[in-house]
Amino acid sequence: MSFFGMTWKRNRETEFERKLRANDREYNLSFEYATNGIKTSKYNFFTFLPLNLFEQFQRIANVYFLFLLLLQVIPQISSLSWFTTVVPLVLVLAVTAAKDATDDINRHRSDNRVNNRKVEVLIDGKLCSERWMDVKVGDIIKLESNQFITADLLLLSSSEPLNLVYIETAELDGETNLKVRQALTVTGALGDDISRLAGFNGEVCCEPPNNRLDHFTGTLLFGDHKFSLDNGKVLLRGCTLRNTHWCYGLVLFGGPDTKLMQNCGKNSFKRTSIDRLMNVLVLCIFGVLALMCAILAVGNYLWEINKGYQFNIFLPREDDSGGASLSAFLTFWSYVIILNTVVPISLYVRCPPITLIGEREGVLSVASQWVAAVYAVDYRTSDPPGPRFKGRDATVENVKWAGPGSPHGYGFFAWWSNLQ
Repeated sequence: MSFFGMTWKRNRETEFERKLRANDREYNLSFEYATNGIKTSKYNFFTFLPLNLFEQFQRIANVYFLFLLLLQVIPQISSLSWFTTVVPLVLVLAVTAAKDATDDINRHRSDNRVNNRKVEVLIDGKLCSERWMDVKVGDIIKLESNQFITADLLLLSSSEPLNLVYIETAELDGETNLKVRQALTVTGALGDDISRLAGFNGEVCCEPPNNRLDHFTGTLLFGDHKFSLDNGKVLLRGCTLRNTHWCYGLVLFGGPDTKLMQNCGKNSFKRTSIDRLMNVLVLCIFGVLALMCAILAVGNYLWEINKGYQFNIFLPREDDSGGASLSAFLTFWSYVIILNTVVPISLYVRCPPITLIGEREGVLSVASQWVAAVYAVDYRTSDPPGPRFKGRDATVENVKWAGPGSPHGYGFFAWWSNLQ
């Protein structure tokens, strides 16, 4: 389905191999490949309320208070007004929804910034400035030094000797040392000759979209010859071109099909270890509450058998058909309502200070679920010169947002490496 030029979902069979032809949009569009637009937000105007409520009721305490609200509308067992439960429940849901809405609005803004960045695309024999989201599979694009790579590209030619380019892959693997990629000799001969590049009609047959950053297999058919392609001839989205004046590349994968976005996975509701711990604690509190109510219900049953008939003389009951058993049953649920404060719903209202960091000094808000998850990390190691992290005493200082708002779409390691 196409929405504002971006393909979010494609109802087609699983892709087993990718075929494309350079400078032939009509041919490539027949395969219905994804465009280069990305979408990292979770909600839109219509889905926010139902999806957010569904996520919030993944928390046991919220389900408990909703159940409690239903009990309070039953006059036989309700001893408190429904107002005492609905107000705190609605307040908690509203605060959490406001926080989630703020996070998602930032994602929408980040997506728009990334999708509307400009890149030079070779169209009809001329270099035209196009938005990232309008780049198609099979297009030839020009990149310059310190520019972020727009999509997963097959390197065609560069300004350096032997058709080499140097890229920084910190957004992909956390390593800041430059890596070398080299174009095929046959495509390197195209240089920066626009007419020759516009006449290039090579056909690529390669692996389908996947998340393996260190692997790529494919072939290039150009003229009467077939050339093997590997990871050393591919530039991945999320990398930065360094120490290279210019280079040209053929778009192989765009948007959600790029290896970077394939590694991001589906943007779904993440339950942190704190959430899971809270659910366990609330279940334990439920057990204690049920035990207390059961003891009180048993006491009511014994009182009804031994003393209840005497009390009826002074205050007759309207309906005594159920006897002591019905009275004990109703008493159990009445005490569930009376003792509802045993479950602290306020524990679920968490507003980490990091979410309150505004756009000051280039710092953007970080999703609170990420903060909770990072705080719970015990050990984190990687090969040097990648980031190292150990222990639970993490502090966030001058964290630069490298999520969807970065020019690369999604970059976790650049954000992570700022954690001290």
